[in-house]
Amino acid sequence: MSPLAAYLPPAFSYPGYRAFWVGSLASVSGFQILRFGQFWLVFQLTGSPLALGYVGLANGLPAIFLNLFGGVAADKLDQRLLILISQSITGGLTLLMATLALMDQASMWVVLLIAFLTGAVESFDQPARRALFPHLVDRSIMMSAVAMNSSIWPGTRIMAPAAAGFIIALSPGENPAASFYVSAAGFLTMAAVAWRLDVPHIVRAARGSPAQNIVEGLAYMKDNPIFALLMALSFFGSFFGMTYITMMPIFAVDILGVGASGQGQLMGIGAVGSLAVALALSSRNKLSHTGPLIVISGAVSGLATAAFALTALYTGSFLLALAMMLLMGVFNTMFTTLIQNSLQLMVPDAMRGRVMGFYGMTYNIRPLGGMQAGAVAAVIGAPFALAAGALAVTLFALGPGLLSRRLRNLDGLLYPEQSTDREEPEQRPTPAAADN
Repeated sequence: MSPLAAYLPPAFSYPGYRAFWVGSLASVSGFQILRFGQFWLVFQLTGSPLALGYVGLANGLPAIFLNLFGGVAADKLDQRLLILISQSITGGLTLLMATLALMDQASMWVVLLIAFLTGAVESFDQPARRALFPHLVDRSIMMSAVAMNSSIWPGTRIMAPAAAGFIIALSPGENPAASFYVSAAGFLTMAAVAWRLDVPHIVRAARGSPAQNIVEGLAYMKDNPIFALLMALSFFGSFFGMTYITMMPIFAVDILGVGASGQGQLMGIGAVGSLAVALALSSRNKLSHTGPLIVISGAVSGLATAAFALTALYTGSFLLALAMMLLMGVFNTMFTTLIQNSLQLMVPDAMRGRVMGFYGMTYNIRPLGGMQAGAVAAVIGAPFALAAGALAVTLFALGPGLLSRRLRNLDGLLYPEQSTDREEPEQRPTPAAADN
């Protein structure tokens, strides 16, 4: 082992995973730049804040409804090929967006259509990625791989929008075409990585029609309630706990009075917290007391979000708001990373795509969560709407923590080899059996 390797996350000792991670970094950076450019272009075309919400909705809605089918495809088909095709299509759509913007032929409807189509393609890409990467590392270091994947989003959330803004600022007339070309390069980089990726043979067990496969996946989660519980926790965290992203302009401008620059600092410090905890977890092969940590991190994330909303309203302190955003970033990322790591460790390969498809829906529901928060905010105000949703996350996290023996004893399901000294890997109980 080289001296440098000793300081790298355990997952990076696997060349296939390193290539996958670099490709994912390029692709997610491309996505962040694409969204920034789309929002910029729509605001140039319409000058309407409401139109910005339509772009997010157009991207999120197809992902919500198609993720189940994407999960089925990930179980039936070559996941590497799915990633290659989906990233190539997304790259092609982005190149089309770039060319239309360059020729001043882009319209609001073109942007919405491309946002819708890229969201639909993403429904097949994301389950395939989540089903593929566990085959690139040993099961014993799954935590490191999941955490390194989690580090990509906050990391690119800091850098990619800044890069996009810099590119657009240098372009004649602040045309976002150049940023779209850079974005397309990110997607095509991931496609190239998928093309060359060496993946071990994966047995495809899904049979029958897509509808039958979806029903089979639902039945599996019904028979193994810990999966449904973890999905529900993730859903609450996304639908109610992440609405601050939608309402952040209200807090930055109307409540804290720090404007767009202050909003950038608030979002940036949250991303720093997320990145820090993801990198810390990536150095660990596993954690003890996973169930209680999920409960605590979910509950604290909700409390920090509620505290951010209410302290901003009653004190107007920007420094306190920054501190709360840092806590939100830390504990929300711990919450989501531990949930995904638990799902990845427990799910059998034959069901991995479908379970990850269901899991992806809890992320893609965020645009609808933002809409419900906006509707509630119109009645009771943004601070109270955000605080109410955040407290719902805290209460739902604490409920299973106090009532669910499955969640409290989650380590026994994740690491059954530690339950008995002589148990062979093929004799490991299913999550349902372990709870009986």
